Amino acid sequence: MAYYEHVVIARQDISPQQAEALNDQLKAIVEEHGGSVAKIEYWGLRNLSYRIKKNRKGHYSLMALDAPAPAVKEMERQLSLNEDVLRYMTVRVEELDLELSPVLARRDREGGREGREGRGDRGDRGDREPRPERVYDDAAV
Repeated sequence: MAYYEHVVIARQDISPQQAEALNDQLKAIVEEHGGSVAKIEYWGLRNLSYRIKKNRKGHYSLMALDAPAPAVKEMERQLSLNEDVLRYMTVRVEELDLELSPVLARRDREGGREGREGRGDRGDRGDREPRPERVYDDAAV
């Protein structure tokens, strides 16, 4: 059997639970055809680079597969019929990378959106001096 990495982008309108259910359906298809899923990563709702079918965001998922070609073909056929799927891509790889993907590794390292610490309520950068008050000349106004 061959190794594959598979990425799916689902519509922004569905819930994260529905996106996870889609991953479970894909896993069932692969296992039904004699393959196995080594890892599934749900990357969450992310911005798209450009609009796809009027969507600006999508639920991203990554799967690492050890499956025969007919299993991948059937999975892609099912995805092309699913209205919730915006895009998918399957790439054959030499070996499976079972470590955390760079997307999730960066999120864990940064701690989500906690990288914005230290900002004031207005979103100040924190490294600037406050602006001096403007003085208006009454005659010029």
